[in-house]
Amino acid sequence: MATRNFALNTEPHVAEIGAIKLEFHPEVFGDEFMDAYVEMRDAQKAKGVDLDNLAEADPSDIRRTVRSLRLFLSRQMLEDSAARFLRLNVVKDGETVETFQDFDQAEAYAAQHGARVVDELRLPTRVIVELLEWVVELFGGGNRPTLSSAASSTPSRQAGRRGTGVSPSRASTRTPGR
Repeated sequence: MATRNFALNTEPHVAEIGAIKLEFHPEVFGDEFMDAYVEMRDAQKAKGVDLDNLAEADPSDIRRTVRSLRLFLSRQMLEDSAARFLRLNVVKDGETVETFQDFDQAEAYAAQHGARVVDELRLPTRVIVELLEWVVELFGGGNRPTLSSAASSTPSRQAGRRGTGVSPSRASTRTPGR
């Protein structure tokens, strides 16, 4: 009789974004992950926002789509990280006048008080998308196996293309005009 042992992660996965650390559940049940993922995709489709082509989308639709990404990611996080990640500040004249977790409530309050809604944990959209890709890889059965907690977070992609520059030693041997 063959025996196979399966390991379960017991330590949270950590995404480091500068000095910020967001902790994710060590393991997520597949049905819970898929339910959250489907909700996020449905919210994105309902607004018709293509994350690869944001130039043509309405800014309020983009904001709601990014919020749906945040909600999905928060469902994979430990409670303290999720609360921090979802916290919204209503800001008027540069000062926070109220704090919310729910986007609709924050928007309604802001509209009543001539203020605006700002994520407390401000992150570039590209970082949120990279977090999404990482979480899907971790919990969604991506091509790579789940990483250990110590190796969970990888640096963001570097801008530009690699290998297109000319090294100084080769540049000095080139003939001008060629």
